[in-house]
This record gives sequence, C-alpha cells and structure tokens, in this order.
Amino acid sequence: MTSTLKRIVLVAAMAMIGTQSQAQTLTLGVRAGPESIDPHFTATGTQAEALKHVFDTLVWSGDQLQLEPGLAESWRAVDATTWEFKLRAGVTFHDGSPFTAEDVAASIRRMQTLSGPNPTRIYVRRVQDVQIVDPLTIRVVTDGPAPTLPNDFIRLFITSARATAGLTPQDSNEAFNSGRAAIGTGPYRFVSWTPREQLILERNDTYWGGRQPWARHVRREIPNDAARVAQLRTGQVDMIVRVPAADVTTMERDTTLRVIRADTIYVFNMEFDFREPTPQVSARDGSRLPQNPFRDSRVREAVDLALDRRVLADVAMEGLGTPQGQMVTQRIFGFNPALPVPTPNLVRARALLAEAGLPNGFRFTLNFTNDRLPGDRGVGTAMAQMLARIGIEVQAAGQPAAVLFPARSRGELSAVMSGWGTLTGEAHYTYSSVGHSNNPALRLGAFNWRGFSDAELDTLIQRAGGELDNARREQLLQQVGARFNALRVSLPLTSITSAWAMRRDRVNLVRARADEDTLAMDIVPVVR
Repeated sequence: MTSTLKRIVLVAAMAMIGTQSQAQTLTLGVRAGPESIDPHFTATGTQAEALKHVFDTLVWSGDQLQLEPGLAESWRAVDATTWEFKLRAGVTFHDGSPFTAEDVAASIRRMQTLSGPNPTRIYVRRVQDVQIVDPLTIRVVTDGPAPTLPNDFIRLFITSARATAGLTPQDSNEAFNSGRAAIGTGPYRFVSWTPREQLILERNDTYWGGRQPWARHVRREIPNDAARVAQLRTGQVDMIVRVPAADVTTMERDTTLRVIRADTIYVFNMEFDFREPTPQVSARDGSRLPQNPFRDSRVREAVDLALDRRVLADVAMEGLGTPQGQMVTQRIFGFNPALPVPTPNLVRARALLAEAGLPNGFRFTLNFTNDRLPGDRGVGTAMAQMLARIGIEVQAAGQPAAVLFPARSRGELSAVMSGWGTLTGEAHYTYSSVGHSNNPALRLGAFNWRGFSDAELDTLIQRAGGELDNARREQLLQQVGARFNALRVSLPLTSITSAWAMRRDRVNLVRARADEDTLAMDIVPVVR
C-alpha cells in the first residue's frame, strides 16, 4: 500500500467515527509553541509543527521522512537545473479563494527575502527563478543541479499570495498573528494565538485531504515538565508531548494512560565559536586569553574526549537517548557507518590541553536549551560536570530556545549545546547548513554562526549538493561526514528518543513521527 493510499484510508477511517466524537476538542500539552503565525518567520521545529495544521507544504514529509504528495501531486526533473511541479486541483484557501501556481511563486519569493532567528531561506536557497507554466504547473530553475530540491520543499509552506500582498518584513508578523494573513489551505483554520500560552484552531471542513475528526484543536504551551504531566493526570489535557524520562516508566504502568516511544532524527551536539575574539571564554582567573582556545584542534579534541556519551544517554537523558558519533542518524541518506562513537579518555584530554598551552584549563560559558527537546537541560548540566574533570571550568547557562537562538544569531555566544534534526532526510541539508562556510552568495552555511571555514569541506559539500547520481552522492556525503568529524566542527553527542503520553479513554496516537512533530492529523478519538 502506498503512503498516499495509507493516508486516504486513515482519513476514511476517521470519517466513520460517530457524531459524538466529531464534536470533540483535542487539547494537547506541548513544551513549546510557535514564535509567530507566519510560517516563513523561522525554521524552528516547534514553529513548523504547529503551523502544519494551518498551512500545507508543497511536498509532504511522511512519518519516516518519506516524500509524499502535498499541494504538489507530482514532480519531475525537466533537466539538470529545472524541476516541474504539478499542483493539486480543486484546493481552496480558508477564505474560499483558489490555490494556484501564483501562490507557490509568491511563497518562494517571501522566503527568499524574510529573515528571522532561524531563517527559512535555507529551504529555497537553490532557487534561481520560478516560472508559472499554467495555474496548476510551476517550474523551478535552480542555481545548478539540485537533486534534493523536493526534500527542501517539505518546508515550503504555501501562504496566500492575495493575503500577503503588500506585506513588508516589518509588518508581516502582526498581519499573521492577528489572523489577517493567517490564511492557508491546511486541515485547520487559525482562530487565535496567545504567545507562550496557547494556539486555538478549528476544523477546515473543506480540506482537500478529508475532514478531520476534531472540531477544535487547542495546543497549550506547558514548558514545565512536571506541570505538563500533572495536567495530563488530572484530565486538563488529552495528551502531552516529550514526556520527561523520569516519568515514562511510571506512566507506562498507569492503566489510565497510554505511552508511546519513538526514536527521532534529533541529535544533541556542541557547537564551538571559531571567531577571534570570542565573548564568553577566559582564563580560569577571569583574565583574557591571548587567543580563542576553540580555534585549536587539540582543545576541541580534549573537549570531545572528556564527554562520556553513554552517561549522557543513560543518566542525563535517563535512557531516552543513544550515543551518537555523527550529526545524522542511521535512517538519514548519507549516514556514514564507518564513523565510530568517540570513547572518553581523560588522560589524553588533559595532555592535549597541556600541548595547547592550557595545562590549567580555562573557563567558558556553555549555553544550552532547557525547554526544547527531551533531556536538553540534563545533558547541558552533565557536560559542564564532565569538562570539570579535565580542568575546564564551565558555567552552565540553560535558557529557553526563544532566548538562546536569537542570541546565537547575534554572535553573542561562544559555545552552544542544542538539538539538530536532519528534517529533509538528506545529510546534505545538515552539513551545508552548519558545516559549510557562511556564504550568502552561494546561500550555504546559513546556520554557521561561528566563523568556521574549511575549503576542502566546502568543496565536498558543494559537490555532493550537485551530484545527481544517488550512489555517488551518498559516497560524497559520507566523505563530508568524515571530514566534519575529523575537524570537530561540532561534537555530536546523543540522538533523542521521544515519548508521548495520552488519556487511554480519550485519544490514540496512530503515527509517531521521526521528526517528533505531533499533529492532530495523526491523533484519533477513542470511540466509547
């Protein structure tokens, strides 16, 4: 059975649910929500997760990252630098206006010009020109061979050209957040959003993909793990995401609850600042060092060897993690099976610091998210303790993602631990974003905030990005991964297992996604 057919069968099954269930409201307790209702404002996962309900993407990403038809029914490479997308007929926006190729073209142009804390330009960086063939056919001309363009377009959210006409980068957020421009083609309509509190949606009864069983969907932001669990137990929410590891086993024994676990594509990793000078590094007495120690490969290796990934996964993440030796997980195209998971070696780590002229270590601030992914607070805190064993004094600075990411973009940080997910299913997405030199002209290195640059790595990434032969592209991506690790551009730490918990008598999660997105479209009411 094809993925598309499976979706159709699921929608049909949902439609058979009784009238009583049709009137239900699905209330979901999430750890974090969107930062704007404009889907092009930022590329963060919680933003995309929430707005997939309101706005469709041109290409859909299935639960295991497989490409499926979205607003584009099919696509093909016309030649080495041209992709043609056939659009779905009969689709209307929430205001009743028809969806056409003009909306796709306008959405691409918006993404190329808007900027935010994590710009969505990364998903349209290969686009050189957009040609409207007819109302339901569009051709995209790229800046060279772009074999992964359909993968990038899983984050090409389609907004209404009519609703966004005349908007400027300065007034876009207000227009979307008020609902004036929040007009999509998705299964739910925007009702209201209170930042840091809740997003309220209502069913789109004319959705092209079939009528959803939930009349109303409320996404309630509950960043505190204990509070999220408590609200589930007391019935204030039907389901919660990112169950804290300490509660998983207990909740699995609770007969009123159902817990589902799934491995995800997210990898915790540590990023070093390579700029000179760097703002949050000093000698242990607080005095200024003659140079940024992170620029020395021996220092980066020492940090790497001080970190015990097994302890991070089993203790700091309480079993909801797996030690990781590269930036992409095993299910990602381009994963290199020859790259080992590093083994800690404190003696060698201390010797490397001494060789680098830092026998007494140094001091730096480790910034990490504490509200984004399961275990992030625990991993960041444990890393600080581990580095103390080799004489590096670390100030552990856990903070909300909404604070950390803008500060990182402004260049205010020297070391960051956070999660990265290869959302497109291709390793090129990751390495071209965080490993390539930041090059606006080539539209590569968009998330390389720290001034890292290596000509050999850049060349490998560019070659992989333009290689049309899948076998050859996979080999090149594996070479990229090996070079990235050898240079210790970033330190992959652990991959993340996520857990969902729900009221057994109310809802059931029928698809646990590898990208960890929790969508109302994957949740069905329990018929009583």
